[in-house]
Amino acid sequence: MKGKYAVKQISIFLENRKGRLADVAKTLSLADINIRALFLADSSEFGILRLVVNNPEKAKAVLLADNFAATETEVFAVEVEDKPGGFYNVVKVLAENDIDVEYTYAYAGSSSKAILFFKVKDALFEKAVKVLEESGAKLLEAASVYK
Repeated sequence: MKGKYAVKQISIFLENRKGRLADVAKTLSLADINIRALFLADSSEFGILRLVVNNPEKAKAVLLADNFAATETEVFAVEVEDKPGGFYNVVKVLAENDIDVEYTYAYAGSSSKAILFFKVKDALFEKAVKVLEESGAKLLEAASVYK
């Protein structure tokens, strides 16, 4: 079950200095990699840029070749109505089933839908997907996210 819902996310460690984010964007652009969603967490000295892209294997390869510290992590995606309560309905199910969310971010896919990305502990990934499916949540297969 994990396989079809495991969206490959690329995480890049970045020094917090002028132009570093542009450097990543340039590397991906030149490799014809489309960024589908992103999340940047930073401190005064460094940041972690998390990306969902159309071709994660190629993205990781070109980033590593360009001397970026890049890793791959599995997240899952849930499509919700883009209205109040959409996010709550998902995190409520996870909380009720003792599944802690390590981090989450969203992408507003259209005027009426949003895509939520979730990272949970690897050991809880399949449980999270199962309880969300049972609740009627619309989980997205990885292949559809990369389009």
